[in-house]
Amino acid sequence: MNKPTYKEMLDAGVHYGHLKRKWNPKMLPYIFMERKGIHIIDLNRTAECLDRAAFAMKQMAKSGKKILFVATKKQAKDIVSKAALTAEMPFVTERWLGGMMTNFSTIRKSVKKMNSIDKLLTDPAISITKKERLTLSREKEKLERVLGGIANLNRLPSAIFMVDIHHEHIALAEAKRLGMKTFAMVDTNSDPNKVDFPIPANDDASKSVKLITDYIVAAINQGLEERRADKQTKED
Repeated sequence: MNKPTYKEMLDAGVHYGHLKRKWNPKMLPYIFMERKGIHIIDLNRTAECLDRAAFAMKQMAKSGKKILFVATKKQAKDIVSKAALTAEMPFVTERWLGGMMTNFSTIRKSVKKMNSIDKLLTDPAISITKKERLTLSREKEKLERVLGGIANLNRLPSAIFMVDIHHEHIALAEAKRLGMKTFAMVDTNSDPNKVDFPIPANDDASKSVKLITDYIVAAINQGLEERRADKQTKED
């Protein structure tokens, strides 16, 4: 698990913040300087915060806890969904439905509906008309787009990782209400105090999102490997 180097973070544009006029003063401890009206993030602080977040996530994965990945921004959704899949973690990258976590039982009903539609479409013993098949296929596609990433989530996750808390404010509010641990990439226009584990970084550039997310997922996978090894040792 190789930690991103200073050069790699620079190359990915992790240090680029927002325009000075858009800043949140609570980000001051994480800002290195201002250049041409743009705030530059202190990458030393990014590295420290990234380490802290990665270690905490690794421990959570090792203890069998689930971490929900949330990124509905266009430039982050594909990166985050692929990363979450490699760690077998749930994810939401299309649209955050209000109450997705605070009204989890209702969401589970929608997931069950999606699974039952799938059975209707794939079971050769069930006879349905062409028109019914088309209607069901469309409904399944719609449900899968929004709920596919949490289809295997049988209980509430223990933590949430977000890209851009400004953009994912509803998800953040629900996570806090439920007492979930919160991890997030936080840009210079956001309040880092709203998150348990803020990672000061450019949350708009896809290269920056990928670098941070890949490292976090590598830490989670390491935790999962240690969990499997511990299990094997106990069985032996």
